[in-house]
Amino acid sequence: MNAVSAVFFRDYRVRRSNPFLLFWDVAAPLAYLVLFGIGYERMMGDSLIIDGQTFKYQAFLVPGVLGLVTFSIAVNTSWSFFMDKDSGIGDEMLTYPLTRQQLLFGKLAFNVALALFSSTLVLAVGALFLNVPVRWEWLPLMIVVTFFAQAAMFYVFDLVAVKVNQMDAYNAIVGVMYVLMMFLSSMFYSLTDMPVWFQVVAYLNPMTWQIDLLRFCLLGVGEQTPLLIEGAALVVFTAACLGVALYSSRRAP
Repeated sequence: MNAVSAVFFRDYRVRRSNPFLLFWDVAAPLAYLVLFGIGYERMMGDSLIIDGQTFKYQAFLVPGVLGLVTFSIAVNTSWSFFMDKDSGIGDEMLTYPLTRQQLLFGKLAFNVALALFSSTLVLAVGALFLNVPVRWEWLPLMIVVTFFAQAAMFYVFDLVAVKVNQMDAYNAIVGVMYVLMMFLSSMFYSLTDMPVWFQVVAYLNPMTWQIDLLRFCLLGVGEQTPLLIEGAALVVFTAACLGVALYSSRRAP
């Protein structure tokens, strides 16, 4: 077993031994889909019209829940990383025959694999039990979008775990990011009728890029030029996050 595979397997064992992390990785997104979907659908009416097409709110929500999947997995990995650092296990791991870069890529590989598994589960539940239309021919692009989005979220939140030393400060920062990135995005609602300031902030949010791209893949809604811009922005943002992560790992004592 090489170093990257060893890190992957360790993260798998950590997740398997902690049911609370598995709940937030797998069960919580499904709960959002079912409970928020039912509640908002009853409140907003039976159908939602987007780009001249009519959808149930639960269908509109599925891409947002897929964004929540990548977000939650990144937060949980960040918390695990922070606890390793806080307990001294992180320093001990650096004495093992692996580099910081291998540690980084092993964790990233596990994050992506878990995101793809959880996303597949969300799609299956949506398609089989909630009658959500899924354009399966666009699945390869969905996988690509999920990979880049998961990588970006992973690097962002692991950087928080590395740079913040106090648990109270860490929890506060992650909590603020959780609220702002979720609700200042297109996760739960269309941005079309939102105030201009809201739209400006939301379109600077990487979660909006991911969700809009996934919404196009699943439902076929969205304009070509904004989607291409969001796709390019997601790739550039992920590459920048990777560069910062690798630079920080080389400079770490």
